[in-house]
Amino acid sequence: MKRTRGEKIFNWINIALLVALAFLSLYPFIYVFSMSLSTAAEANRDGLHLYPRDISFDAYKAVFTNPAIWIGYVNAIFRTVVGTALTVVVTCLCAYPLSKKHLPGRRPILFAMLITMLFQGGLVPMYLLINGIGLIDSLWVYVLPVLTSAFNIILVKNFFEAIPESLEEAACIDGAGPWRTLFQIYVPLSKPILATVALWTAVMHWNMWFDALLYINDENKLVLQMFLRRIVVENSTQLIEQGLVNPDVTQFTAETIKAATVVVTILPMLALYPFVQRYFVKGIMVGGVKG
Repeated sequence: MKRTRGEKIFNWINIALLVALAFLSLYPFIYVFSMSLSTAAEANRDGLHLYPRDISFDAYKAVFTNPAIWIGYVNAIFRTVVGTALTVVVTCLCAYPLSKKHLPGRRPILFAMLITMLFQGGLVPMYLLINGIGLIDSLWVYVLPVLTSAFNIILVKNFFEAIPESLEEAACIDGAGPWRTLFQIYVPLSKPILATVALWTAVMHWNMWFDALLYINDENKLVLQMFLRRIVVENSTQLIEQGLVNPDVTQFTAETIKAATVVVTILPMLALYPFVQRYFVKGIMVGGVKG
């Protein structure tokens, strides 16, 4: 079918707008990456930084020679891996019985879960609770308080409800119990929604720093994002003087240190996302349809 002149103009305008929007979205990443590889003189240059004209790895050397960055990496990986795995398991264990309409008290339980999405106790009661159960200065404070959420449970519950009941009935006839039915039938068929929940949880754990600020006093238990916050929010020059970065490396500025730290921090999530992207849309569409 031959397109009219008006349709061609409309398509070209759409393409131009999408290209401009893509550039505006990508430029912050390009700028940060370019700045992290620039010398001090290049970093101080005005104008666009689409690529480093003078390449220098001194900022990365300064970041990686800091032992705090490795401590933060280990703690961030711990909370992300352990927290994501436990969240997926606990969410499945909560969503599976709630997907059964014959569950006693199903509606009051769901109503109570919805209440938690609208109202929260607040920061002070949460701190008193964490302190009362002995999680202050513990790595488990990163995992247990955010072990699951009502939103994730409802999302997975809706996905489970979309699975034909005949599959469970056939499994019951063959002698399978609830545990076997859940982990051998429902979980394998729910990879899209579980991958979506895992992605959300992993990104949340990787980016969180406020709980470390509130509940952690031990420097050896801080996560990577707290180090990033110190670099970005505080003055990097002060951090150099305090020994948080290598003072022997001089070919960098505060901006290059910040940029290198940001790149080091976001790379794991950028590497993870392509592997779960194909599950994302399907999981959201199927899990969010039924109420």
